[in-house]
Amino acid sequence: MDILLSHAKKYWGDIFWAVITVFAMVFATLWQPKLLQNIINAILKDQSNKILSIGVWLIVIAAIGLLAGVINTILSAKVAQSMSADIRETAFRKIQTFSYSNIERFQAGNLVVRLTNDINQVQMLVMTILQSLIRVPILFVGAFILAINTIHQLWWIILVLVILVFGISATTFGKMGAHFGFMQKYIDRVNELAKENLAGVRVVKSFNQESNEQQRFDVVSDKLNGENIYVGVLFSVLIPAFTLVGNLAIVAAIYFVGDLAKTDPSSVAAIASFINYLLQVMFAIIIGGMMMTFSARAMVSLQRLREILDTKPDITYQDVPETDLTGSVSFDHVSFTYEGDDTPTLKDISFAVNPGEMVGIVGATGSGKSTLAQMIPRLFDPQEGTVKVGDTNLKDVNEHSLRKAVAFVLQRAILFSGSVADNLRQGKHDATKSDMDRASKIAQAAEFINRLPEGFDAPVEERSANFSGGQKQRLSITRGVIGQPKVLIMDDSTSALDAKSEKLVQQALNNELKGTTTFIIAEKISSVINADKIFVMDDGKLVGQGTHSELVQNNQIYQEIYATQKGKEEA
Repeated sequence: MDILLSHAKKYWGDIFWAVITVFAMVFATLWQPKLLQNIINAILKDQSNKILSIGVWLIVIAAIGLLAGVINTILSAKVAQSMSADIRETAFRKIQTFSYSNIERFQAGNLVVRLTNDINQVQMLVMTILQSLIRVPILFVGAFILAINTIHQLWWIILVLVILVFGISATTFGKMGAHFGFMQKYIDRVNELAKENLAGVRVVKSFNQESNEQQRFDVVSDKLNGENIYVGVLFSVLIPAFTLVGNLAIVAAIYFVGDLAKTDPSSVAAIASFINYLLQVMFAIIIGGMMMTFSARAMVSLQRLREILDTKPDITYQDVPETDLTGSVSFDHVSFTYEGDDTPTLKDISFAVNPGEMVGIVGATGSGKSTLAQMIPRLFDPQEGTVKVGDTNLKDVNEHSLRKAVAFVLQRAILFSGSVADNLRQGKHDATKSDMDRASKIAQAAEFINRLPEGFDAPVEERSANFSGGQKQRLSITRGVIGQPKVLIMDDSTSALDAKSEKLVQQALNNELKGTTTFIIAEKISSVINADKIFVMDDGKLVGQGTHSELVQNNQIYQEIYATQKGKEEA
């Protein structure tokens, strides 16, 4: 609840008036039966003037209740919408501080559900609090007291009603609570499967896996459906049970009022008010129980949001002045193990790279090439050793200085919906047209961008579906080089390019980014054959470094890779 309280401070004014309107609604609801009783008494006594005046007051009270209800709904909706938007923004900002390991721990699909479905549950909770949870206890106490005051001889009927309704509510609603937690779990899984299936739709269709994917989805969907049906069945039992109890209470009240009327004729007029208060007591308990059940589901969602807000990012940055880093990079006995793994991915890595050098990194799949590269922009921190850029420990650098100095181009080119220019400005927020022209020429992207009618303002659709794999990689490279970083890391980011385009990109990098330290991770030795240094990785270890000619002569692993690839090319 502390999440709600912290975000409610901005809206105390609206909350105050929402509470005031609740009291006005309760007052109108409780006072109308009493006025109705007075009208019946006036009718029995043939007091026409009194009937008219009380009737006017009855209309006024009803109008007050109606107006208060409208205002309460407007204010409650406003507060609920505003608070849920604030919580969503707060959670999203917190997620932006997460490291790769934090995101992997939660999983992307799970975080999406928390930002959507769970926030919606919290929004409903705020609406419920301002509309019902405040109203119900006041209505219950007020109706209980007025019912006893109306016909005090029938106090025991009210007591029996309360006991029965409370018993039914506690039994039924208690069973629902745990199932709301299961529902959220299955919603997470359904979202994860749907996202996975849609993202990999080409693979699914290529291998004719539609029926298997449908079966996987159906299993989880059926479990979610089962939970919903179980809760629905409980609700279907509730309404008849409450109706039966209420009707029995009314029958008992009318029966015993018949005896009271013989000695006290005024009890005939009071029976309508008594029954009204009786029903208000019953409905207060019912609504309160239902709201508490819905609140239990919202509390599960609040706890899930609290997990996000309480998570500490694995990587934090020092609050130090911004520094202008040079392009030198060094690793000093660096070792790293992914969370949940027993075997280190990097084992005692040490090297030094001078500014402006081009470094190739080769090795078998799983040898640790990409993990090594991810240490340089500090996507992960090593458990042992030190990583330095510009002779400065990355743990002593602020984030803006590091992002300005180091650019990372991934193998899987990820573009965001918007325009080409929007994506390029992620690499340099104030990039001009000339900056984009220069960078696109280096990445060999200018040839297809210039053919687009809108040029750099051309739209990028969701998941960049309107560009080919090679075009996406070239746009990704353009984004990486546009800020003229001191260190550029290319993680197999030319794999989708043809041999000619790849060669042109490498030539442009050599000619246009001479002062930039470049790390090129590649499966093909031909991609790094002209590098100043080539690092050879094997089983997480740096087993060799040198030029191509040196490694061909003195490094067995490099010789094997080169011989294999050379044999394929000759064949």
